Amino acid sequence: MGDPKRQRKFYVTPVRPWDRSRLEREIQLVIKYGLRNKREIWRFQNILRKYRRVARDLLGKINLPGKEGEFARAKAQAVIKKLQKFGILKENATLDDVLDLSVENFLERRLQTIVFRQGLAKTIKQARQMIVHGHVEVDGRKVTCPSFIVLKDLESKIGLRGKNA
Repeated sequence: MGDPKRQRKFYVTPVRPWDRSRLEREIQLVIKYGLRNKREIWRFQNILRKYRRVARDLLGKINLPGKEGEFARAKAQAVIKKLQKFGILKENATLDDVLDLSVENFLERRLQTIVFRQGLAKTIKQARQMIVHGHVEVDGRKVTCPSFIVLKDLESKIGLRGKNA
């Protein structure tokens, strides 16, 4: 028996593990975003896959007459609003914009990337170290997870914690 909160993987491994072009793309992402391993990329690919699947299903149902079409339109607006809240989509986005998303859009919203982009750390690796060691707070709360997805309204509330702040 394991911990009930951690019963499943949050990623899917690639079908072709030794595909050269995929390996080179992943290495570039690991270097650019300071990731610990490729599982972090695979996790965000899984999240992206989920939203794209939902968008494709909704695009097929959105023009249907009656309650089913209304329900699809409402669900589409909810998905778009949620992605806008994360800062992944811009205002006035459509379901087609959800299909145009890439893994980089999600990686840009990680706490580690935002700490580096705001200039709180000199390098992307230093940003990760500062977060893991508990030197960064979001809205007054210590966050020690570098892959924490920062909401758009919390982006301005990121700061250093402790005496050095």
